[in-house]
Amino acid sequence: MSKVNDFLNEAGVFFLATVDGDQPKLRPLGLHLEMDGKVLFGIGDFKNVYKQMKANPKVEIAACKQDGHWLRYTGKAVFEDDPKYAEAALEGAPHLKEIYNDKTGNKMMMFHLEDAKAVDIAVMGEGTDLL
Repeated sequence: MSKVNDFLNEAGVFFLATVDGDQPKLRPLGLHLEMDGKVLFGIGDFKNVYKQMKANPKVEIAACKQDGHWLRYTGKAVFEDDPKYAEAALEGAPHLKEIYNDKTGNKMMMFHLEDAKAVDIAVMGEGTDLL
């Protein structure tokens, strides 16, 4: 998992793909953390992306580094019940506390990927498995 987390750290922004009915949906994200042997991601419970992932948990994450390598990380999104993950994410990104708090009622929903594959792909080369 550390290789995936390191890749995402270096890339900065990454993209999460979901499905809405028969239409793919792609959006940029940046929030992730490594904890308890998992790479975790956070999204808002009030957003369409959360509804899409609850309806179809198969997702893909793509990221690209400055050196041209890109990551394809695919699997089934599993949401975490333990609030420690959202708390850790918000401590790492305190500006998000204005959005996710008791006053707004918005909750940060943390997930990781299971049955996952992660491949580091060079622009003109073969992919290397990271898991």
